[in-house]
Amino acid sequence: MGDNKEYMTHPDELGCIHISEDVLASLASSAAVEVEGISGMMNLTTKKSNAKGVRLTVEDDGAAVDLYVMIRYGYAIPEVAEKIQTAVSNAIESMTGFSVKAVNVHVGGVSFQS
Repeated sequence: MGDNKEYMTHPDELGCIHISEDVLASLASSAAVEVEGISGMMNLTTKKSNAKGVRLTVEDDGAAVDLYVMIRYGYAIPEVAEKIQTAVSNAIESMTGFSVKAVNVHVGGVSFQS
């Protein structure tokens, strides 16, 4: 499939499970926006997936997730970012069984709107 895989594959006793990268990106986005203190996901000019503010790098040993977010004014950015990392990693690993190598949080700004 080359460098730009469209699916992550998990071998199983009965065959293989193929999960689209779009599903992984949607899981990551959904988990991130549930964290208190996040204002929203940023638009990416070059995005491979349909999930807003998420970029995935998939390799055989796991996925690296890059999230581009806006934080609400008044919240401690490092604390919110750490909660996002934990939520996204837990969501992907528990729902798919795939390993998450890294969750990189890119804070693009602070939102003054609630």
